Amino acid sequence: MTQKWVYWFKEGGEHMRPILGGKGAGLAEMTRIGLPVPPGFTISTQACIEYYKQGQKLPSGLWDEVEEHIKGLEETTGKKFGGSTNPLLVSVRSGAAISMPGMMDTILNLGLNEDSVQGLYRQTNDMRFALDCQRRFMQMFGDVVLGVDHDEFEHILAKQREEENVKYDHEISVEGLKKVIEGYRRVVKEKAGIEFPNDPMEQLRMAVEAVFKSWNNERAIVYRKINKIPDDLGTAVNVQMMVFGNMGSDSGTGVMFTRNPSTGAKELYGEYLINAQGEDVVAGIRTPKPISQMREELPETYEELKRVAAILEQHYKDMQDMEFTVEHGKLYMLQTRAGKRTAAASIEIARQMVEEGLIDKKEAVKRVKPEEIARMLHRGVDPNAKLEVAAQGLPASPGAAIGAVVFNYKKAEELGSKGEKVILVRPETKPEDMPGIVYAQGVLTSRGGMTCHAAVVARGMGKPAVVGCEALHLDIENGKAVIGKAEIKEGDVISIDGATGNVYIGEVPLVEPNIGGAFQEILQWADEVKRLGVKANADTPEDAKRAREFGATGIGLCRTEHMFMAADRLPVVREMIMAKTTEERKAALDKLLPMQENDFYEILKVMRGYTVTIRLLDPPLHEFLPSTEELAVRLSEMKHQNAPAAEIAEVEKTLKMARELHEANPMMGLRGCRLGILWPEIYEMQARAIFQATARLFKEGYTDVKPEVMIPLVGEAKELELNREMVVRVGEEVRKETGQNFPIVVGTMIEIPRAALTADEIAKHAEFFSFGTNDLTQMTFGYSRDDAEAKFLHVYLEQKILKENPFQVLDRSGVGKLVKMAVELGRSTRPDLVIGICGEHGGDPDSVEFCHIAGLDYVSCSPYRVPVARLAAAHAALKHGDK
Repeated sequence: MTQKWVYWFKEGGEHMRPILGGKGAGLAEMTRIGLPVPPGFTISTQACIEYYKQGQKLPSGLWDEVEEHIKGLEETTGKKFGGSTNPLLVSVRSGAAISMPGMMDTILNLGLNEDSVQGLYRQTNDMRFALDCQRRFMQMFGDVVLGVDHDEFEHILAKQREEENVKYDHEISVEGLKKVIEGYRRVVKEKAGIEFPNDPMEQLRMAVEAVFKSWNNERAIVYRKINKIPDDLGTAVNVQMMVFGNMGSDSGTGVMFTRNPSTGAKELYGEYLINAQGEDVVAGIRTPKPISQMREELPETYEELKRVAAILEQHYKDMQDMEFTVEHGKLYMLQTRAGKRTAAASIEIARQMVEEGLIDKKEAVKRVKPEEIARMLHRGVDPNAKLEVAAQGLPASPGAAIGAVVFNYKKAEELGSKGEKVILVRPETKPEDMPGIVYAQGVLTSRGGMTCHAAVVARGMGKPAVVGCEALHLDIENGKAVIGKAEIKEGDVISIDGATGNVYIGEVPLVEPNIGGAFQEILQWADEVKRLGVKANADTPEDAKRAREFGATGIGLCRTEHMFMAADRLPVVREMIMAKTTEERKAALDKLLPMQENDFYEILKVMRGYTVTIRLLDPPLHEFLPSTEELAVRLSEMKHQNAPAAEIAEVEKTLKMARELHEANPMMGLRGCRLGILWPEIYEMQARAIFQATARLFKEGYTDVKPEVMIPLVGEAKELELNREMVVRVGEEVRKETGQNFPIVVGTMIEIPRAALTADEIAKHAEFFSFGTNDLTQMTFGYSRDDAEAKFLHVYLEQKILKENPFQVLDRSGVGKLVKMAVELGRSTRPDLVIGICGEHGGDPDSVEFCHIAGLDYVSCSPYRVPVARLAAAHAALKHGDK
């Protein structure tokens, strides 16, 4: 059977979107339901795909079909393509299956030559109109097809306006237009090296190839990358009879949305121009008028537009973005598609349409994208502001922040605690920077990836962060830095946008988040259909309270190490690390015990009724000490300044311990459950703090608090068995001491591949599993997260070695296989095993979908991602059913 490449509008419909592209499917659907659409045909996306397969050559048989369809169009319209009496002119427009507005190319008025210009004049008795169409066509064709810079044509046009002393193109005289057209011919000959093509079929062939080529122009490639659109879909080409909005005061063109795309309000929203063609609306040379003014200028057309808008909304059951042209008072529809809208509008429109009976609640939930919810929770850079980007890093935590640059956490804490707005700028952040992050408006680093310390902490706190900004060069010693081409010093104001990764010099205009009733309503509907529970990663009572407000049904990860970094605790933690004997270490731990107990008391109290999974100390101990380099420099300076001998001895002691604790590969060294086995008194103190806090709450009547103790980094069942025995022993001791019969629940993180492979053995000692997918991803790939994101992951993504960054989107085929295996093995031993995920992937919509498919019970993410995960979990349930 011969491959069919070309389809009449009347042959297609929305069901053929992958073949006809979005624009072609919309034109076909409008034709099918009887709306006024100029006739035409669509060259399929399959033809574009084949064009690239053939080394950018038109597929066999395609041009024969195009010629047949041009003849058919001539018969339908009674016009002649390139004819001298009643000429048929066409528009040639791109149209991918997934909307990519403005990314590819369009040519209007194709088919004009010396003969057809005269034919257009005879048909309209308006030479100015005929010549205006010709100059527009030559300009677009010259730019899009022949590659002559747009400014070359604009220069000729501007010169003619100046010569005639007129402001707008439509005021140029007939003689002036003839001069412009001659100028265009000269510039095409000079810049493209060819005469402007005269044969309409040759023009059409060149235009079709240009549209195919525009699929791989730079802006289209970048757009697809940002919006995760596959590169192999191809674009269709729509060839359609021209209708003219530039035929006088009863003609015009415009773009209109059936609802307000900024707010979601139910009102016609858009712009139009009288006596104009489509490109005039977007070119900015003339100021378009709001669509509401058409009620006065073209009242009958306005009423017809209202009728068409209502029909299209009723038909598609979604807000539509429409392009139209009015020719001598008659309305023609040139496009309809689901309208792009802000996150607030998306939610409001979905809510309204449920209220109106257009869609049901499940469809409303599907309409709202999880990432739209994320954008609504933070202040953002005003999208209408024209700004110069100084540099770009990785968008690690959404929201925008403005503040004075500070280079160390102490200064950030000092100024921030006084109410001054600061941005903490560092090469990278470490746990000791926490006080500064707390008081900073946002964080900017020159190193690090999407899941580095700064990214994880900032997301958890809802602070904007841009990390891995390679154009940021720091000279902290001298209190200055270079961002892109600009030099800044401490105290200078910068702005960061954690949603895009952009960095700006100075203050930029911000817009506040708009969280209304529709937001809560959509999330409530999502909760009605989702199966997965959604918990939060939270380390403080404030984080826990925020998580609960955002709808978290528990804490899936409470990291105790973050509690150790507070200013009043770090010296005690260091005292514990520096201890020479078990007795000395226990003495330091006795000081930490009441602090930890109060931490757990507050968090458990905030989250009463829900489980709180508390991970015992995970990172290596050297992280709580200054770096060896920093200590060595300090020691040298102290000796040079003849500091007191006792102070020098103290620094020497700390340096000695830091060197002893130093590891070649600390990620795989003495940390997690290994600490609990070598230094069991640390884990015993933490277990006692958890259970004493629980007992206090039980005694106060809060018997619905539900602590869970999580042992990290288990790779061998015996590691968990030994640590579990200790936790249970301490728990039973506290029960006996207090007389309170609280629950003792112990589980583990699955973050080492061997743990996934031996999950059946590990499950004998665990009541729950929680996948720590950040470390599991590192160990499965053999990547150091920060190094990979800084050095080579971007190349892997560009060269398509990896489809996604595996630290942002869970790797289903590798890491995912380990997760599925662990789920099956674990539940084969313990059918009631509760299983969740607490890595950063817990807030990524694609990863949430995988967790639903794999049969997990819950996901846990930073508080500000909880609404995102709730919606993503609902999407997964609607797509895959209740697995």
